[in-house]
Amino acid sequence: MLTLLTLSWRNIWRHPGRSGALLAAIIAGLWAGCLTVGAMNGMLKQRLDYLINNEITHVQIHHPQFSRDPYPRHAISGGDQIKSWLEQDQRVGNFSFRTLTDGMLQSAIKTSGVRIRGIDPPSETRTTRFHEHLIAGDYLEAQVRNPLIMGQSLAQSHNLDIGHRIVLVFETLDSELTAAAFNLVGIFSSASEHYDNANVFVRADDLKGLLGGEAIVHEIAMMLHDADQAATVAADLNAEFTGIIAQPWHELSPELQTLVDYGQVMLLIITIVIMLALAFGIINTMLMAIFERLHEIGMLISVGMSRVRVLAMILLESLILTLVGALTGMILAAVTVTWLKERGINLELFASGLAEIGYDTIIYPFLQPGEFVLIVFVVIVVTLLASTYPAIKAIRIDPLEATKGK
Repeated sequence: MLTLLTLSWRNIWRHPGRSGALLAAIIAGLWAGCLTVGAMNGMLKQRLDYLINNEITHVQIHHPQFSRDPYPRHAISGGDQIKSWLEQDQRVGNFSFRTLTDGMLQSAIKTSGVRIRGIDPPSETRTTRFHEHLIAGDYLEAQVRNPLIMGQSLAQSHNLDIGHRIVLVFETLDSELTAAAFNLVGIFSSASEHYDNANVFVRADDLKGLLGGEAIVHEIAMMLHDADQAATVAADLNAEFTGIIAQPWHELSPELQTLVDYGQVMLLIITIVIMLALAFGIINTMLMAIFERLHEIGMLISVGMSRVRVLAMILLESLILTLVGALTGMILAAVTVTWLKERGINLELFASGLAEIGYDTIIYPFLQPGEFVLIVFVVIVVTLLASTYPAIKAIRIDPLEATKGK
């Protein structure tokens, strides 16, 4: 085996230019592929973390009909019992009760449709990090009557600023329209411009009074200590209480689960594309090397080297060359991704487009250990498959024909 390894290594560097070019292509391809996958992982993880930590949380509870018909009357019953259950469950970190309704926001300029979100500021700040996106003014603890915060893009479209007064029009529990004046005390800017345009936040106590009830809860959002238990906690809540529907994050936002699945598919696609390019390079290089060494291979077979050992020698040449390039490329990729993971990739040039789809302008790429293992495994498999054809061509050589005239 040592002899075959030595012969394979020497054969690789008989033509350093050709072998070096293939080696450089392997290194560059794997480096670029790993960096692309890492950047995509960073984008998907940031989007997932943002939505869970700032908006949808791990699990939410609603009235069974609320998601289809978000009317004020579709409120959660038995809120005190649910609260007691959540406080005793060790899997639950924090939770927040919310009062929601759809309505119209009226200013001196125009009218916009919005989702009015009534929250309890203390419990909401313990549950989510949305308050960290406040860029001007105060949060809802401001000591004014009917305080309200809205997105920056919505405020700009209405030409509103801190201290201005707006009117919200919405439906009460009795299905009657009502209007109330609110004072703009804060402006936020989230990762999604669409979300900023479609949502305003008020105090739940203020909204409940205007809707016509004191214990109106439309949504209970909770953060768990372990996100992987979201489905189990939701199932336990559904089994414990009637008249509600508890859903984990991937049911509340199917597009997030799609993003997670999309990331895995893209890893596979990128790896396949790189490996196909690698395969053609290996086939071309090894075929050229074999045609140049027909006489030598014929002599080896003539002096007693078995065709199996010749086959193994050709496969080893391809495997050694590819593994050296792959390991070098992946080490380079690991160093690059680690460096960028701390500093980030600045995509501020595409800020407006990214804001439209809810992505941050700074991407922090990362690669999972399993992704490195997958790439190495695929490299080995593709290398062996790609070098099989040249190796078979080599062992089918007729020693007499190969050595004729030499």
